[in-house]
Amino acid sequence: MNGWNVRRVTADDAARMRALRLEMLADHPLAYLETLAQHAARSHEGYRRRLAQAARGGQLAQFVADPGGRGRLIGHAGGTVMAGSPDETVIFAVYVTPAHRGGKVLADLVEAVASWSRAAGREGLMLEVVTGNGRAVRAYEKLGFEDTGERVPHPVVPVLTELRMRRRI
Repeated sequence: MNGWNVRRVTADDAARMRALRLEMLADHPLAYLETLAQHAARSHEGYRRRLAQAARGGQLAQFVADPGGRGRLIGHAGGTVMAGSPDETVIFAVYVTPAHRGGKVLADLVEAVASWSRAAGREGLMLEVVTGNGRAVRAYEKLGFEDTGERVPHPVVPVLTELRMRRRI
């Protein structure tokens, strides 16, 4: 049995998810689409509304690894549908706390996104990893993702390149 439960976020997760998001941004400032300062400036109510949108429906979802109780969340992964790719879910904002890396948390989070995607009728998963982040690439390869050979500019830091990885569900 795991020491955590992976589940879809709710608006009630706002405080714990916000703490995890701040940790994510501090730990890997180039991996996400906003800065630590931008996130810290968001209102709590605005963040709560944003999570409420990700708590339901088939176009956007966020999942957390929750050790239970009031403890800190230990991981996150989101899924969304991009215009022009209705049969594919884009996995975004993946993070596992340092103490839980290298274990099963990542696999559980990705599988939660995959199950949600499958239930919505999508058969493919895609994600992007900053080129040079070999640890992340190897972790995703273990979960069945393959490097597509596609390279795209980082959406926030254009001097960086991201590689695309895909897998069928």
